[in-house]
Amino acid sequence: MQSPVADDLERILTWAADDLRSLRGARLFITGGTGFVGTWLLETLAWANDRLQLDIRALVLTRSAERFAKSAPHLASNSSFSFVHGDVRSLPNDLGSFDGIIHAATPASAELLRNEPQLMLDTIVEGGKAVLELAERSGAIPFLFTSSGAVYGRLPATLSHVEENYDGAPDAVQPLSAYQEGKRIGEQQCAQAANSFGLKPKIARIFAQVGPYLPLDIHYAIGNFIKDVLEGRTIRIAGDGTTVRSYMYAADMTAWLLAVFVRGAPLRAYNVGSELAISIADLAGRVAAMAPRPLAVEIMQKPDANRPVDRYVPANRRAREELGLAEWTPLTEGIERTIAFYEKRRTL
Repeated sequence: MQSPVADDLERILTWAADDLRSLRGARLFITGGTGFVGTWLLETLAWANDRLQLDIRALVLTRSAERFAKSAPHLASNSSFSFVHGDVRSLPNDLGSFDGIIHAATPASAELLRNEPQLMLDTIVEGGKAVLELAERSGAIPFLFTSSGAVYGRLPATLSHVEENYDGAPDAVQPLSAYQEGKRIGEQQCAQAANSFGLKPKIARIFAQVGPYLPLDIHYAIGNFIKDVLEGRTIRIAGDGTTVRSYMYAADMTAWLLAVFVRGAPLRAYNVGSELAISIADLAGRVAAMAPRPLAVEIMQKPDANRPVDRYVPANRRAREELGLAEWTPLTEGIERTIAFYEKRRTL
C-alpha cells in the first residue's frame, strides 16, 4: 500500500537525505511513535528505507498497536518496524540496546491538563526517567527529546518571536503549568543524563504544526477549523481572535527533527516552528477561504484593548544558521495539503 503522503515524503528526501543516510543500519527506539510526530517519523523512515535502501529499524512504543493498524496499516505492517505495547512510565526490561532514541511521547491533551494536571506532570517526568534509563544501557547514543515552546511560559506581547536564549518561564505555582513545567524538567533530565553517563541529548522545542495526521477534534485551533471546512459549517472562534500563533507544515517539521537528531549540538535547544505569525481570526479566514462553498467565521468575544495579545511564535535563526534549515512549505499550501489528505480519507 502506497503512503497517503507520498508527495511529501519525496520532498523530505530532498531536504534530509544526508541525515537519513547517516542512520543507515541503525536500530532506533521511538516513543510516541504512533502519534502525530511519531507517525511522520515512521512514514519518513519507511520511505527512506525503500528509496535509499537504508535498513533502518525501529522499535515503537505505543498504547494501542491495534488502533494504529487501522489508521496507518501500511506502517503497522512494515517489516522495518516492531511495536511494543506499554506506558512510557514503565518500560519493559528486555528491549535490548539501540543506536539512537527519539523520545516523542507527550500527553498533549488540554482535557488531561485541565482535569488531571498531576497525571500529566507524572507522565512527562516519570516517562523521561524511564526512557533515559533505557538510553543509559545503550551508552553514549544520540537521543532526541521533543520538548515544546511552552517551556518559555507566557510571552510578553512586545516580543514578536522568541529565541532559545529567552529566560522566561511558566508560573510554577499554577497547576495548569504542569505541561510546561514537565517539559522543562524533561530538558533538565537530559542535562543530568549527559553529565552522569555521557548521553548526547538533542532538544527540539516544537511549536504549532499543521499537516496530515494532525488530530482535528481536540484543542488544536487549526485542526478544528479544517474539520469545520470538511463538514461545511461555520467556523466559530471561542475567544476574541487576537491570539497570535504560527504553523509549520508537518513535512518541514520532520526534516527539522531529523536534522536536530543527527546534527544538532547536544544540550543546545532548537526551536522547531514557523516564523510566520498569524492571528487566530486571520487563520480562520484563510482556512474558510479554502472551502468549496463560502463559509462564515464567527468570533464569540470582542477584543479587550486592555488585555495584551497572547503571542506564541518562535525565532528559528538558530536552526537556519547552524543546521541550514528553511521553511519550505508556505502556510496556505500546508493547509491545502492537510484538507486534501482528509478529504481523500473520507472517500475511502
